[in-house]
Amino acid sequence: MRARIENSVLFLHPEDVPEYKKGGSVVRNSYFWALRSIAGKAPRYGDWEYEPEVWLALARMLLSFAESGYLGFRETVLEFPASGEIPEVLRDVSTLF
Repeated sequence: MRARIENSVLFLHPEDVPEYKKGGSVVRNSYFWALRSIAGKAPRYGDWEYEPEVWLALARMLLSFAESGYLGFRETVLEFPASGEIPEVLRDVSTLF
């Protein structure tokens, strides 16, 4: 998922966050609700926002869903711009692009 940090807030690109689909995969829908539940803001058509206080929970959640094997790599890894830095707490679930 494309990510960036501005003013100590992590933003996820709206096209990369999971979608809730009625009658869809239980794992994918659980992933949607789990990510949404810790987001500071999760508008339908905008960036999802995460404050530093939840970054550890976000990292643990991403690792857990990645290890489940039900979701793809790009769905559970944060992709930061090559020009930026990855915070220590998010390094295990992040990459530069």
